[in-house]
Amino acid sequence: MKRALPVPTVRVRIRRWLAAGTLARWLVAAVGTFPLAVCSATAERDLDERRGPEVEVQLPPFPQTEHLIPFVVSATTDNKFLIDSDSLTFVSGGLVRYTLVIISPSGAQNVSYEGMNCATGERRLYALGRPDQTWSRARSDQWIRVRENTLNRHHAELFTNYFCPLGISVRDADEVRQALRLGGHPAAMRR
Repeated sequence: MKRALPVPTVRVRIRRWLAAGTLARWLVAAVGTFPLAVCSATAERDLDERRGPEVEVQLPPFPQTEHLIPFVVSATTDNKFLIDSDSLTFVSGGLVRYTLVIISPSGAQNVSYEGMNCATGERRLYALGRPDQTWSRARSDQWIRVRENTLNRHHAELFTNYFCPLGISVRDADEVRQALRLGGHPAAMRR
């Protein structure tokens, strides 16, 4: 008959953890992450201050074909990317609002009304276009960092070469229209 070993008490377990250094490492790790949480909250407040308060966004008229200006994203995509020149608006603090139209090789269209903040390097989706040429407000309209990746390369292209060349926002809609027609902002081309 086998005898059951005694179950160590909590006090015995703590002594073993202390002896092995496990508890000390766990406490150091827990305390070490606290400043990161504070820094993260501070950084988020700083971003909120740079963004400024945003009032309810008025959605533009649905884009018309004659007002669409194409821009090149990369040679690796067959999609066509266009900006509705009539929807371009600028708000103080480096915020650009625009209607983006993406057309797939099969002719499917994605239409979205978005914003891009040059001061924070972020973008935001306000609304999506419906097939009946009306808008549907976005369910998730949080600010998202503009990243250079293959999935959303068009946002990085707009940020870098059209709306925020050299990290600063352009003056007005006419400057962006001209940059779109030239294939990039002159300041971005000089790099």
